[in-house]
Amino acid sequence: MMDWQVLDLSILGPAFIAGLLVLSTHVPLGRIVLKRGIIFIDLAVAQIAGLGVIAAELLGWNDNPWQVQLAAVTTAVLGALLLRLTEKYFPKTQEALIGVMFVLAATLSLLLLANNPHGGEHLKDLLVGQILWVSYEELIPPAIIYSVILFSWFGLQIGEKFPSAFYLVFAVAVTVSVQLVGVYLVFTSLIIPALVTSQYHGVKQLWIAFVIGAIAYAIGLVVSALFDLPSGAVIVWSLAVTGVISSLVLAGGNFPFVRKNHKGTD
Repeated sequence: MMDWQVLDLSILGPAFIAGLLVLSTHVPLGRIVLKRGIIFIDLAVAQIAGLGVIAAELLGWNDNPWQVQLAAVTTAVLGALLLRLTEKYFPKTQEALIGVMFVLAATLSLLLLANNPHGGEHLKDLLVGQILWVSYEELIPPAIIYSVILFSWFGLQIGEKFPSAFYLVFAVAVTVSVQLVGVYLVFTSLIIPALVTSQYHGVKQLWIAFVIGAIAYAIGLVVSALFDLPSGAVIVWSLAVTGVISSLVLAGGNFPFVRKNHKGTD
């Protein structure tokens, strides 16, 4: 018999809000990633940002969160700028180059942690995340950063004015997200909601993708609490299952407030 008392809102509440914050930027960015056909850029940049966090810890900066953030953002931005160059000069092989960058960053992380007795735990936290340990206070800086990103992207429309801005915005968003929820959840939050709603366009597409992601996070957190399972891994599966069910519903035309191939404005 399930113990419903484990559904503690003081723990699940901040975790759910963390998921909503991640979705707020990853849903619109995911649409662009699919459009450009650079699916694995998220994994690569997230892994590079994680590499910056590991490097900061090895340098003894883990007591200063701002130094850790600086290291993570710097490595992620450098990686993103390198990907911008691959898009410009090697467009036909960019997806392969993104995969190579991911593998190099992942293996370098292993090498840096090879002599660390807690290296395995560090890598697990980096990949799966510790979303249940986040507090409301810790969500304030990410919320501010995400707000600036969204205002810059939709309000100032920097993506249209500066083609390279996408990579910089993407690097900052992923750097913040990977420290909240881990590499795996960053990737699935970016790709699955955008993939499920790829046949739609405009503002409604963004809202539907966001709602699908929010439902998946809620279900994943509840299931992980009830069965005492790792939250990050459960939410990844929840996003996948919710995505499949949503695709079937949308394909059947049963979604109440959207029409297939309906075009709106961004």
